[in-house]
Amino acid sequence: MKIILRFIILSVAVFVTTKIVTGITVDPIWVALIVGACLTLFNMFIKPIVKILTLPINLITLGLFSLVINGAVFWYLGTFIKGFSVTTFQAAFIGSLLVSIINWILTKIFHFDD
Repeated sequence: MKIILRFIILSVAVFVTTKIVTGITVDPIWVALIVGACLTLFNMFIKPIVKILTLPINLITLGLFSLVINGAVFWYLGTFIKGFSVTTFQAAFIGSLLVSIINWILTKIFHFDD
């Protein structure tokens, strides 16, 4: 059940982000669900591995390199998923920050803490 809630929250966050940030578009609305599913799977399986591999640079930058990694993943999804486009890395970086903030707020609102 938590996976489905996480998926829905991330999909809503992606949809809201496309309305706020210029340079990020979702052509049909249902593509936001695909992006949310990809972000959910990334956060569950790949993100722990990436965190371990980038631990030295994260320690040097006091964790700010994680923001760059999130932006890169968001930008990569824009090239990978048809109907979801991210024009610049700046838009991807701002979009990933906004998705993270919206995800955190909705998680706190619905008391969906691990």
